Amino acid sequence: MLKPGDTVGILGGGQLARMMALAAAPLGLKCHIFAPEGDNPAFDVSAACTIAGYEDEAALKAFSASVAVVTYEFENVPATTADILSAHVPVLPAPRALAITQDRFTEKSFIRELGLIVPDFIAVSSLEELDAALMTIGRPSVLKTRRLGYDGKGQAMIRPDVSASEAWDAIGHAPAILEAFVPFEREVSVVAARSLDGEFVAYDVCENRHKHHILDKTLLPASISAKTETSAKEAAKKIGDALGYVGVFAVEFFVAGSGDQEVLLVNEIAPRVHNSGHWTLGGAETSQFEQHIRAVSGWPLGSVKRLGQIDMENLIGDDIARWPDLLAESGLFIELYGKREARAGRKMGHITRVIR
Repeated sequence: MLKPGDTVGILGGGQLARMMALAAAPLGLKCHIFAPEGDNPAFDVSAACTIAGYEDEAALKAFSASVAVVTYEFENVPATTADILSAHVPVLPAPRALAITQDRFTEKSFIRELGLIVPDFIAVSSLEELDAALMTIGRPSVLKTRRLGYDGKGQAMIRPDVSASEAWDAIGHAPAILEAFVPFEREVSVVAARSLDGEFVAYDVCENRHKHHILDKTLLPASISAKTETSAKEAAKKIGDALGYVGVFAVEFFVAGSGDQEVLLVNEIAPRVHNSGHWTLGGAETSQFEQHIRAVSGWPLGSVKRLGQIDMENLIGDDIARWPDLLAESGLFIELYGKREARAGRKMGHITRVIR
């Protein structure tokens, strides 16, 4: 168990690491950020930072000696990085969670083995295998790279008028899965936390709306039945327990059907704090960022009580230019990420409205 004054090491220097560091400070904990050279807004709010590559073994060893625990803000940490650090300092969540969630085929196979529903999928590693998979899955379907996809990247929709070769070219001939398209009513997610001793808490299910494959808004309460809400939280607990997870994670779902006919299909697991949980900054008694710091520090988890009706909006690209008007809005919670350059599709901040 960490004590006030100890240092949490964080791999990655983006906005998630920044918000974790900001959450750690009121708890008396320091943060040391490890990230490659680049625009790292977490550096601005952390006690220490290291600029080095994730394969730099000497830098990783020096980093591990300066911290009491290591966590991360993104799931694509190289396996070798986690292995090097694990030999010297606790790494939480454990590298096994990374190994499973970094590969879509491994992840979906893991979820299915737990008895949870996922869209039908088949692994493909060549155009010939894609042609064969299409005979089974059919159209429309979605071709997704097995690794490194996010915010719609590394994906190609295969409609009746799209050839297999077009889709295969679109993802750069990378190892992939072909997944059945789900005609869903809405997308929802559960942000949850699990402690070192197995304590589990889940925030209320949130409803997510996307633009151009990027999360635009998160709304609570979600427009789902109480039964579906309970089922989503139970699924998250089953996943967290099976992974032996420590920290905050999110499970994204498709909701098909409505009313008594609602069906949950797991889309993916995010082994980290999650964009759909940003509403908890100002909208819950304990933010997801504080919750994660508590969990990896071996501390008791905080209350997940929601403080009202929630409308969270991402500020993408030039949306950041609205900041003067947003600051003038009474009762608005605003978090700007301190990034130097606004680009199309880049998350620059978020705002949360809480109706009590």
